[in-house]
Amino acid sequence: MKTKLTVTIDDEVVPRAKDYARSQGISLSLLIENALREVMDQGKGSSFSERWRGRFVPAERDDDRYRRLAEKHL
Repeated sequence: MKTKLTVTIDDEVVPRAKDYARSQGISLSLLIENALREVMDQGKGSSFSERWRGRFVPAERDDDRYRRLAEKHL
């Protein structure tokens, strides 16, 4: 069941949020709902590594310093 909710948001944020939602192919309501779900899920004891697991994509660089750091940490 859906519930109607009135929120107050800075007038500079609304058009940008609408554009972002449109670019993702979702409604502004769904964008906000997803953001709220994500915030609530973070409070359920999930660790930083659990939230970010599988999201890290190493940069594609070809310099010695990066290569040494990548060998050390990846």
